[in-house]
Amino acid sequence: MGREYEPTVGQWYEDLENEETFQVLKVDEDREIVEIQHLDGDLEELDVDGWAELDLELIDEPEGWSGSKAEKDAEEDEDEDEDWDDDDEDDDDLDDADEEHEEY
Repeated sequence: MGREYEPTVGQWYEDLENEETFQVLKVDEDREIVEIQHLDGDLEELDVDGWAELDLELIDEPEGWSGSKAEKDAEEDEDEDEDWDDDDEDDDDLDDADEEHEEY
């Protein structure tokens, strides 16, 4: 057993024993599960006991990393929200046009 670090969402770690690099995506304290994404994109869930057994080193985000699944999902959600907002603006324009027609 090596250094122990608390799992931190967004933090990158290197598993020194297995020479694997991964990022923590989610920590579910109720289920005692840590969801990670390996550098190759594979997702994995570890229980807290499995996490405690890892020999970890804190590392910076690897060069050339294109973003985690969680980051991409968040960006897609933001894009959908922006599209929804654009639709609302168009509706406002229609409301303004309706008001102008009522004035005549």
